[in-house]
Amino acid sequence: MELLYSSSVGLLVACGVFLILRGRTFPVVLGLTMLSYAVNLFLFAAGRLSLNKAVVLGTSESYADPLPQALVLTAIVIGFAMTAFVVILAIRGRADLGNDHVNGVVPTPTLKKKR
Repeated sequence: MELLYSSSVGLLVACGVFLILRGRTFPVVLGLTMLSYAVNLFLFAAGRLSLNKAVVLGTSESYADPLPQALVLTAIVIGFAMTAFVVILAIRGRADLGNDHVNGVVPTPTLKKKR
């Protein structure tokens, strides 16, 4: 269970970093979103993965830790606000620069001269 969980977090981080390093804004937004999902899963795993533990008091002898759940809920809200800000920033950059490249310059292919 822990191996599957940790490898899914690692895969999300790897895909997020790969997409953040792209030259266009839409993959960067997707990469940031994947990284925020990976952080949410990591925070949730910080409270130890446990099965068959009650979340509501008075229903069981052992309870799940509510702190990681509160941290993940806060991280979801912050991640949503960050994604909305980056999308608006990308739309503004597209409107001002006329393209959606991260640095604002469209790369032109270089042609080799024949000698």
